[in-house]
Amino acid sequence: MKDKIKIFKALGNETRFSIFKNIFTGGYTCSIDEKQPNNDIIAQATCVTTIADNFNFSLPTISRHLKELKDAGVIVMIKKGNKIYIEPNTKIVKELSKCFTNLADNYHDK
Repeated sequence: MKDKIKIFKALGNETRFSIFKNIFTGGYTCSIDEKQPNNDIIAQATCVTTIADNFNFSLPTISRHLKELKDAGVIVMIKKGNKIYIEPNTKIVKELSKCFTNLADNYHDK
């Protein structure tokens, strides 16, 4: 249960939720080496500087938000060369979806 609390705390911040939502939905595009195969992480992920370009915050502030999301397990960060690439942790999102589905299925109007 503690892990889910960490997830909700991370996503409870409006900026972090916006970052996560855009990572998850592909709202950010990264300048990627087009020679990379499409199944390569670099071809599918978002880079930190691209995220920072979409906010009026410094890069260290965005990095702190990303660290919270990473520590909660909702994103995965992979360093390749001098860039860090980010993708959503779809396993966690699916687990949360099941959790809410169970809550809704077991809810009885009184």
